[in-house]
Amino acid sequence: MSSEYDVWFTDDAGAFLAVAGERLGADPVTGTVVATLARRAATSGMPEGVPDPWFAVVRDSAGEVAGIAMRTAPFEPWPPYLLAMPDAAARALADAVIARGAAVGGVNGLRPATDVFAATLSAATGQEADVQLHLRLFELGTLVDPRPVPGRLRAVRPEEARTALAWIRQFFLDADEQAGREAGHLDQGAAFTLLDVQRKVEEGVLWFWVDRDDRPVHLTGANPPAFGVTRIGPVYTPKHERGNGWAGAAVAEVSRLLQARGERAILFTDQANPTSNALYVALGYEPVVDTVQLSIS
Repeated sequence: MSSEYDVWFTDDAGAFLAVAGERLGADPVTGTVVATLARRAATSGMPEGVPDPWFAVVRDSAGEVAGIAMRTAPFEPWPPYLLAMPDAAARALADAVIARGAAVGGVNGLRPATDVFAATLSAATGQEADVQLHLRLFELGTLVDPRPVPGRLRAVRPEEARTALAWIRQFFLDADEQAGREAGHLDQGAAFTLLDVQRKVEEGVLWFWVDRDDRPVHLTGANPPAFGVTRIGPVYTPKHERGNGWAGAAVAEVSRLLQARGERAILFTDQANPTSNALYVALGYEPVVDTVQLSIS
């Protein structure tokens, strides 16, 4: 491991937030994934079934926080997630992860730190890293109203949780298809459970766009705010309802709601899906940073 950096691991999300909270709060947009999942773990516990789950802080020689990462993804290959950090810090983190002895079959996070981490791991294990998913993080600037469509946004009701779960799982399958990948290629939707949906309903971060007859035609979700930032997603319209403007209307209304609360609205887009990218840019979302999901095998 590089002597320039020290890596601290913990499975106590509360202890992690006590150490890393100031750094996360200083850049809550790019730190959104770590911040929201750490807060959830601090109240609900670490996700079950994840081999060697952890939060990590990389400190430089002066003891300052140079990087932040976690391993809490509830889907195979349980990839770590990295925030921005110097290349040498990413290499030190990779060395420390290798020293823990748990196999790592992939990694997600901000570029270029994630690429450096993967290259270090690959070189040490004789494996190869391949890009599975390229995302871009956007933040809403000035909201641009889409064309008006019939219906309204309303919260998903408790008795509609199973419908919402089916749509969220289908979202991941359709996202693969729309991006030219084999459906189920990443299989992230399988990690969502009915309890996850019920929690979102209770938190008030899951909505349907409904037509004039109160029939759900679209679903938009979000995460609870962390450090004043709320991440929107998933955004899903069933195939037979597409082309009617439901997604633009729903995301615009959710974005308006978040801004009215004083929250910053952000979201991720799959760079292989030009339709969704064009939709969010038209609504006033502006690019912030790129992230990548890599497999290591």
